[in-house]
Amino acid sequence: MSSKKLGTWQNDEQVIRRVLKESKTIALVGASNKAERASNHVMSTMQQMGYKVIPINPALAKQNELLHGERVYSDLQSVSAEYTIDMVDIFRASNAAGQFVDEAIEIGAKSVWLQLGVVDEEAGKRAVDAGLMVVMDTCPLMEFPKLGISGPDDEISSL
Repeated sequence: MSSKKLGTWQNDEQVIRRVLKESKTIALVGASNKAERASNHVMSTMQQMGYKVIPINPALAKQNELLHGERVYSDLQSVSAEYTIDMVDIFRASNAAGQFVDEAIEIGAKSVWLQLGVVDEEAGKRAVDAGLMVVMDTCPLMEFPKLGISGPDDEISSL
């Protein structure tokens, strides 16, 4: 979607493979209870594949909503108090993504995934500099079949 050139450190196939195979617990920022939204479909599909996907949506959290059987949290800090987050999957506009990348760094997530159409090169650089793996401007559901991945590994690989 973006005409900006992504940095060479982004969207390396080996990084994508590691993120998808090594992540087990995912915080999904921008989760929606509307079935027609991409975040809703991605969440349910990844759950079916064996991932634990924890939805983040402040409005739904205030309503004590469950989404696909999971408690909805208002922010990443709240989730990190209860779970170790492997990946933060960001369904937010590019101009809002950096805040969540910074929060992912703060909570010690291992990776950030900015969804299709979401590009923030500066935030990606901050994440890489902090030791996180970064994937940007693509969707896990597009990458699974390309890489022949059907879900998380039971054992962490040493790629």
